[in-house]
Amino acid sequence: MRRKITLFFIIFICFLLQTTVFQALSFAGISPNLLIVVTAAFGFMRGRKEGMWIGFFCGLLLDIFYGSMVGFNALVYMYTGYINGFFRKRFFPDDIKLPMILITASDLSCNLVVYLFLFLMRGKFQIAYYFKRIILPELVYTILVTVFLYFVILKINQKLEQIEKRSAGKFV
Repeated sequence: MRRKITLFFIIFICFLLQTTVFQALSFAGISPNLLIVVTAAFGFMRGRKEGMWIGFFCGLLLDIFYGSMVGFNALVYMYTGYINGFFRKRFFPDDIKLPMILITASDLSCNLVVYLFLFLMRGKFQIAYYFKRIILPELVYTILVTVFLYFVILKINQKLEQIEKRSAGKFV
C-alpha cells in the first residue's frame, strides 16, 4: 500500500512539475517529458507489469487534462512502460548508461508514435520540421532533466524496496 501511495505522489508531482514549472522554463515552447522518465524508470526498475500500470496512469493523466482523445497517451505510455520492463534483468542501480539509453529511446519512440498517428494520418508530412523543432529539442531537454530526476526516483525505489524487505521479514 505504501508503494502505491508513493507512486501516486511521484506521478502527481512530476505531472505538476511538467505542466507548471517546466512550462514556465520551456525553450521555444518545448518542455521536458517527466512522465516518460517516470514510466521508463519504473518499467526497468520494477518490471513489465508495474511499468505498464504506471505508464497507463501517466498517459491517462495527460489524456484527461491535455489530450484530444482519451486513451491515446495512456496506450502509448502503457506500452512504453511494458517494453522497458523487459530490461529489468539488465538493470543495475549504479549504472546510468542503460537508463539514459532506455529513456532516450522511450521519449523518441513516443514522439514518433504521436507524429505518426496524430499528424501523418491527417496528411501532415513535415517529419523533418517536426523532428527538428519538436522531437529533438524535447529529447535533449528530457535527457538533461533525467540526469537529476532519475537518481531521485532510484533512491525512492531503493528505500521502498528496503521497507518492503523489512516488513516481509517480519512475517517469516
